[in-house]
Amino acid sequence: MTQFLPPQLLLLFKARDPIPYMPPVGKLPHEKQQGNYTGIAPFVSNFENPVEAPPAMRVETREERRERRAKEKAEETAYQLEQAIAVWDPAGNETATADPFKTLFIARINYETSEGKLRREFEQYGSIKQICMIHNKISGKPRGYAFIEYSHERDMHAAYRHADGKKIDSRRVLVDVERGRTVKGWLPRRLGGGLGGTRRGGPEVNTRHSGREDPDRERARREEVGERGERDRERERFDEDQRFSRDPDDDRSIENGRGMGVVVDGTGGECPGGAGDVGSGEGIEPFENGVPFVRGDNGQIFPIKQEHEIKHEMLDY
Repeated sequence: MTQFLPPQLLLLFKARDPIPYMPPVGKLPHEKQQGNYTGIAPFVSNFENPVEAPPAMRVETREERRERRAKEKAEETAYQLEQAIAVWDPAGNETATADPFKTLFIARINYETSEGKLRREFEQYGSIKQICMIHNKISGKPRGYAFIEYSHERDMHAAYRHADGKKIDSRRVLVDVERGRTVKGWLPRRLGGGLGGTRRGGPEVNTRHSGREDPDRERARREEVGERGERDRERERFDEDQRFSRDPDDDRSIENGRGMGVVVDGTGGECPGGAGDVGSGEGIEPFENGVPFVRGDNGQIFPIKQEHEIKHEMLDY
């Protein structure tokens, strides 16, 4: 098809000149002279004598090195904890409140909660003497807990009973008494003490919900609730089995008003209507006192009342 194109377009399809040949800069791999490998026999005399050589040094494995580092770190942490416990003196804190028995400890405070907001929330329990919100000494950011000193000890007890779990700025706070200066031998969480039980170990040890509740009592309550729930489930399964195992004919007989017994008259004979006419009252001869009756399977006599009472008695039966 290109032969039919005009000359100015044929120039576009003209083949280019071939690439000029250039000799290689270095020798080709098969042209290079390779060096031959030699043995190590000439160097055996330079080796050390196994008899005179010192014993081989044992190098610790990766697992042993990991265990050694973990042990060293644990020892260092225990030493630092011991030193921190030795210098910890809550009674010598100059920024603490005046009376520890009137002081309330508030934890899990929202970082955006101000001192004025905290005062408005806790002044409803009594007159507040001082509020001490704890901040980071380096960055100045709040730590999320504070101490409130009331003017009267009874106000502190009222706040301790009623303010625990109160929501302030979309966070539920935890309220407790100040234990650092009131409980002998008390240590904070950073020194190995504290009352928190949400991060002690596995799920069987930790408490599911944080708060002032005793972990042992909370665990016993969970076990009791689990046993009670298992009993309820077994009762539901038993009732369901009983409902499905009932004969459908019995249900139809109860709904139709049959199956209670034989309707008799005052002389002891069967009524013409039979038991099937109990609900409608047709063919029933009354007693001498004007009340018909139904004889049960065991021979017991049941007086017949109104129609709606008959249906209720049959359903209860």
